Amino acid sequence: MGQHGVVTDAPRRLLVAGRPGAGKSTLARRVAAATGIPYTELDVLHHGPGWNARPEFDDDVLALAQSPAWVTEWQYPQARPVLVAHADAIVWLDLPVRVTMTRLTRRTVSRVRHGTELWAGNVEPPLRTILTEPNHIIRWAWRTRHDYRTLVADARAEHPDLQLVHLRSQRAADAYLATLSPE
Repeated sequence: MGQHGVVTDAPRRLLVAGRPGAGKSTLARRVAAATGIPYTELDVLHHGPGWNARPEFDDDVLALAQSPAWVTEWQYPQARPVLVAHADAIVWLDLPVRVTMTRLTRRTVSRVRHGTELWAGNVEPPLRTILTEPNHIIRWAWRTRHDYRTLVADARAEHPDLQLVHLRSQRAADAYLATLSPE
């Protein structure tokens, strides 16, 4: 790995990690566009109707992980170990909690207000459910806001050759993107 956490060996299997609202999917799409490596949105593979996990999810994750080149988000407890075992690099979008919670709240409110259809026809539940649903996205994000510190450290310990790009601001993410080139 080069200076300032910039990957010097061009990885072909990249995970984009970060808490909800960090911009994982956006960054993953931008990395894919800059490198020409295919992007797969993990939420599309995971969510079926009624917010239920698709029965094919585990098989789809394994097939993705075993393919020669990909960019995807590092999420879902059952998918993380499979993906990291095949990954060349983790790009950790580690923005401040105040930034990610603000982004997540704005995104959630906008989706509710506009009835935005997400994956498999699902829409965000009404905002009032934040008070009654312990796994409402905003409550869950707050509860798990520090998890990636341990997840990334554990992944690096288990996979010492795994490259890490640790980005602590949007400016750092933009600078990282500027270093990428097509494969």
